[in-house]
Amino acid sequence: MTIPWLHVIGIGEDGVEALPATHRALIAGAELVAGGARHLALAAPLVTGRTLAWPHPLADGMAGLLGWRGRRVCVLASGDPFLFGIGTTLRRHVPMGEMACLPVPSSVALACNLLGWAEQDITLLSLCGRPMEATAPALQPGGRLVVLSADEHTPHAFAQWLDGRGFGGSTLHILGRLGGGAQTHQSARVADVARAKGPDVPRLNLMALEVVAARDALVIPLACGLPDDLFAHDGQITKREIRAATLSALAPRRGEVLWDIGAGSGSISIEWMLRHPANRAIAVEKSAIRRARIAHNALNLGVPALQVVAGEAPACIARMRADGLPAPNAIFLGGGISNPGMLEAAWQALPPGGRLVANAVTLESEACVMAAHARWGGTLTRLQVERLEAIGRFNTFRPGMTVTSYAVTRTEDRP
Repeated sequence: MTIPWLHVIGIGEDGVEALPATHRALIAGAELVAGGARHLALAAPLVTGRTLAWPHPLADGMAGLLGWRGRRVCVLASGDPFLFGIGTTLRRHVPMGEMACLPVPSSVALACNLLGWAEQDITLLSLCGRPMEATAPALQPGGRLVVLSADEHTPHAFAQWLDGRGFGGSTLHILGRLGGGAQTHQSARVADVARAKGPDVPRLNLMALEVVAARDALVIPLACGLPDDLFAHDGQITKREIRAATLSALAPRRGEVLWDIGAGSGSISIEWMLRHPANRAIAVEKSAIRRARIAHNALNLGVPALQVVAGEAPACIARMRADGLPAPNAIFLGGGISNPGMLEAAWQALPPGGRLVANAVTLESEACVMAAHARWGGTLTRLQVERLEAIGRFNTFRPGMTVTSYAVTRTEDRP
């Protein structure tokens, strides 16, 4: 059994005095102690070896740390090193057999115990290096969020953003330097925090949010088929009823990648990513105006990581493969189906088990998906939606364009 040379030790605001004797002995006996400047200051009474304060960027410090491989090394971290912490970064460089992790209660655990919240029921998010728009899908009425702050300015900026989206009635707890003698706890309505000059909070803080939504708040529904008016668009959008059926056919699963070819407003890509935080999508659109609109929609609806690329089908597919973009688990074709080689290029880009969904609205594109069905199998579904519209003093149902939806899963025995 390999004896770990690297010990990753969690330390709280109460310093080394609160650590078990075994943890203190490891720090005192280490030839190198690495960590942030704050961590090194907390551990200073015990350190006898050399120290390494993490540089910016952090990656520059990894080579220096790995140069001590096989010797007695400690890395200090806040609370739980594997909760938005250094543990995950170290794990990419050091096998777990060479590393031992010794956590103490995280700031999240301390916050939940202070507030009396069940830790398993919260939604945990971070604004450290992440846009606050990424929290949008979690803003559900009655929800409880714990949000890690980037610095002392985060709570005020976050409150202003929340208030602008209709969540001003929510309660925001701002918790600073948890676990230490200088611990702080401020609670106020989001609207009040937003309108203040800015709360006097420590640089090291987190926020706990009890979500209350106004009647007109921008709450992102949990179902597929978001209202069309949540998306900025120029008419080039898969309508909500068709979109819901399309997402069902695409069948997103955790951590999968979608290629959305001819993305229009980006509605399919955005809803794909909303199905799970680990999902990724690449939206391909030839129009620069529409690409900017897709990026706006993605940010507004809480999936800022949506990748938007320029391209025209089917040439874009070969280029995406050549550029080494993440291979798709699913491909959606919302347009360009009748372009020569379009369906074939998409099919060849799919791995075994990958799904292809193509929505045809013209006779020419319908002929293409019917030919594909004859060759590769799958399912063909004709979809038509009628919506109520007024005609003078009366009402009628006006039909939308009929969509022929082709869905197929690639198996290894289908060329």
